[in-house]
Amino acid sequence: MVRTVIGVMGSGHPLDHHARELAYRVGAMIADRGWALLTGGSATGVMDAASRGAHEAGGLVVGVLKSDSGAEASSFVDVAIRTGMGDARNVINVLSSDVVIALPGGAGTLSEVALALKAGKTVVAIGWEPGQSMRQASDGLLAYATTAEEAIAIVATAIAHHHH
Repeated sequence: MVRTVIGVMGSGHPLDHHARELAYRVGAMIADRGWALLTGGSATGVMDAASRGAHEAGGLVVGVLKSDSGAEASSFVDVAIRTGMGDARNVINVLSSDVVIALPGGAGTLSEVALALKAGKTVVAIGWEPGQSMRQASDGLLAYATTAEEAIAIVATAIAHHHH
């Protein structure tokens, strides 16, 4: 029987105690259900904490890695898939998951949420609101316009800044 795969996506940055505990508990509860955990596999952030939780609960942990070396893999990953694809591996993360749980994260996590929704997957956001987080994660790169003229003016300003 093929195992149900639950993808857990979230920040790769160091986590505070609350975020680390949340990711750990989510991973452990996935393992308790007999589901396999899939993350981006890194030894940092949500990926490491969820992997540790699932591993310590006796679960199967799959890490879909950015590199082709596996050097960044969490020590709690059982199966490391070395893609060499960088952030393009986000597509594999979500398409390989039956359901995606999205913990707080940045643009990478937002891309996984969007790709999962596009693929018709259920996404469960916990601890954040992805829509509200998009502007914050953009470092000012996401702008809003109400007219064509305003949009073109913003584009012209962005181009001018990139050429300096």
